[in-house]
This record gives sequence, structure tokens and C-alpha cells, in this order.
Amino acid sequence: MRLGIFGGTFDPIHVGHLVAAVNARHALALDRVLLVVANEPWQKVAERPVTPARDRLAMVEAAVAGHPGLEASAMEIERGGPSYTADTVEELVRRFRDAELFLLVGADVVADLKSWERIDAVRDAVTLVAVNRPGAETVELGPGGPLDGWRALAIEIPDLEISSTDLRDRARTGRPLDYLVPEPAIRVIRARRLYADQG
Repeated sequence: MRLGIFGGTFDPIHVGHLVAAVNARHALALDRVLLVVANEPWQKVAERPVTPARDRLAMVEAAVAGHPGLEASAMEIERGGPSYTADTVEELVRRFRDAELFLLVGADVVADLKSWERIDAVRDAVTLVAVNRPGAETVELGPGGPLDGWRALAIEIPDLEISSTDLRDRARTGRPLDYLVPEPAIRVIRARRLYADQG
């Protein structure tokens, strides 16, 4: 099995996330793409309030329902504590012994990989997929580049500049989320009154 791992805070999930997931699945012939919802995104919790993990999971579950090959994953929530990709990759290696793992990351994240927890263990277990947008600076895959020593690929997806900060503000102020956030996820936001109290 060819298994994609697409981790994130998804606060909220938006169409840019889905576009990345479906294009990666197509480009790499992945059998499944797991959208892994971070429990405690250690790089973000110090910056701003993060919506409770179960609410973010509900949005992702609603957004991917009915999309073949896309699945919401609660594994980091069930594990509890800060979410580290190394822990998730180790768990997936145990669960899917015969799977080939593909870790999807935005090209803008590649420069920060060195700061990740136990990054060597991640590098040894996955093929890293740098997701590029048209016109953005492409990631150097060869020797001497930031991914030297990795099994790495790059794919290009449509350029959709969508800001999660703007989406949270739109939800808080009652402005439209239509066509930016999948309709089922909008229903979760409204039903649970997410972002209403963030000022």
C-alpha cells in the first residue's frame, strides 16, 4: 500500500488542504491519504489559541466524507500530549508494516525540518513529498540541498492562497466562508459556534 501522511492543525480545514491531498494522491498514485489532526501542535500553541482537537477533527471528518482515498485520522489526538511527526510515523510503521509511507509537507516547511523532533527517524521511514505552488521557489532535491539524504519528491498543486487566520476571523465576524471551507465543515463550525469567542 502507498500511504500518504498529511498532518496539520486544520484550524479550520479549507479547500487548499483538500486540493493538496487530492492532487498528491493522484500524482503519486497513493491508495490513501490520512489527514492527521494534531492534538497539540507544539509549534503553534505558544502563538495563539488553538481550537480544541475534537472540534478540529470533526471539521476534517465532515470535509473528507465521501472523498475516495481521503481519511481523517485521530491518531495524534488519541495518543495525547504534544504532536510530533516522529511519533506518528513510528505508529504508522507498526500499523502498516508493508506500506510505503509518503509524508506530504508544504515546500515552505522544508527549511524548518531540522527543528523537528527526532527528524532522523522520520527521514529513515518516509519518502518526503514537497508540495509546491506555481511560481513559488522550488525545493532543491539534490545533494547539498535541504533534503540531502532524504528520499524526496516534489509535486506541484494549484495556487490557492487561503489564510487560516482570515478564515477564523471570517467565522468570528459572520463573513462568508463559502467556497473557501468545504460546506460540511462550515456546518460543523456553525453548529459548534467555533471561533465565535476569538477576538
